[in-house]
Amino acid sequence: MNENKPDIEPDFKTAADRGEPLSQMEPLLIAADSRHRAELTDLAFELAQQAAGFRHSLPAGIQPSLADLIRSMNCYYSNLIEGHYTHPIDIEHALNNQYSNDPEKRDLQYEAAAHIHVQKWIDKGGLLGRTTAAEGLREIHRRFGELLPEALLWTEDPETGERLKAIPGELRQRDVRVGRHVPISPGAVPRFLARFENVYHPLAKLDRILASAAAHHRLLWIHPFLDGNGRVARLMSHATLLEKLDTGGIWSVARGLARNARTYKKLLAECDQSRRNDLDGRGNLSEEALARFTRFFLETCLDQVNFMKDLVQPDRLGHRIRIWAEEEIRAGTLPPKAGKVLETVLYRGQLNRGDVPDILGVGARQARRVISALMGQGVLTSKSSRAPLHLAFPARLAPRWMPGLFPEP
Repeated sequence: MNENKPDIEPDFKTAADRGEPLSQMEPLLIAADSRHRAELTDLAFELAQQAAGFRHSLPAGIQPSLADLIRSMNCYYSNLIEGHYTHPIDIEHALNNQYSNDPEKRDLQYEAAAHIHVQKWIDKGGLLGRTTAAEGLREIHRRFGELLPEALLWTEDPETGERLKAIPGELRQRDVRVGRHVPISPGAVPRFLARFENVYHPLAKLDRILASAAAHHRLLWIHPFLDGNGRVARLMSHATLLEKLDTGGIWSVARGLARNARTYKKLLAECDQSRRNDLDGRGNLSEEALARFTRFFLETCLDQVNFMKDLVQPDRLGHRIRIWAEEEIRAGTLPPKAGKVLETVLYRGQLNRGDVPDILGVGARQARRVISALMGQGVLTSKSSRAPLHLAFPARLAPRWMPGLFPEP
C-alpha cells in the first residue's frame, strides 16, 4: 500500500453547507461602546507610535538586511508553534541550498524555505490590499503548500486515523474538529470568508490594527483549510501589521507568540466560547474573551518592537560588532581595521567602496582585501562589484550580535 494514499478518499465534488448563520462568528470587532474599547484603542495607538519611531530610528540602509534576518526568525518561531523545530542556522543553510542528508530534517528545511519565500513575497507587497481577502488567503496557502515536500502535505484525522492530503490553495471539503472546537461546515466556508473580508477590509488604519487580533482568531475559527491554518493566520497578521504599521519587516509578533505559546493557544481557545451573559457583548461568541486575546496580541507586538529597538540600538549593536571583529582580527580571520568598516556601515546605513581607503588610511589594494574578507564572512553584502556596501546579519552570528533573538544552537 502506498503510504501517501489516503485510507478513505474524500469526496471533493461536494461540500455540504449546513446553512449556519453568519451571526455565529459575531462579534468580529470589539464594539464601539464596549467597556474594553478605550483601553485597547490606546494600546493600538501606542503600538502605531512605537513601531513608527523604531523604524525611523534606523538607517534606511540596514533595514533590508535586518528584514532578511527577521524572516528567518519569524519562520523559526512560527514553525515552532506548530511543533516543528528547525534551527535558524539550518534555515540559513536551506536558503543557500545546503540541505541535510537526514530526510526528516531536510523536509523541515524545505518547509522553512517555503515560509521565508512566502513572507518575502508579502514583504515586497504581494498581498497589499488583500490581507483579509479570501483569494489573498488562498494565495498564501497555495504559495506555501506548493513549495512543501510531499510528506508535509499529508495530515491525519485524530479521531478516525484517516490520512488526507491538503491541496495547496484549496478550501477544505470536509468537516474537522480542532480541540473542542467544531468549525463550520465546509460548504459554508466561502460565505464566512466573504463576511470576514467585508468586515475587516474597509477598516481605517487604527481600527485595523485594533482588529488584527480579532481577525487572527476568527480566521482560525473558520478553519478554511484542511491544514496550515495557523501559519496562514500568522502570515496574514504579519501582512496586516506590515501594511498598516509600515513595519518594514524589522520585527515580528511570531517570536512573542511562540515564547508565550501556552497563553497564546489558551486565549485562542477561550475565544471559541459562547457569550456568557448580557454583559459579555451582543454576539454569539464571547466579547470578553476576544478582548483578552486582543490585549495579549497588542501587548505582545509592543514587547517585540521594544525588544528589537533595544537590540539594534546603534551604540549597543556597534559595541557587540566591534568586540566580535576584534576577536576575529586576533584569530587572523579578518585583517586589521576591518571592524571600522562595519561600524561605518552601521551608522551610515551604506558605504561606497571608494570611501574605504580613506576611512582605513590604507591603499586601494588593502581596502579591497578588507572588503573581500568581510564579504567572505557574510557580514557585508553588495548588489554588484561596484554597488555600495551594506551590513548583513548572518544567523550564525545572531548569538553574538543580537543575543536573545534566537536560541543557542
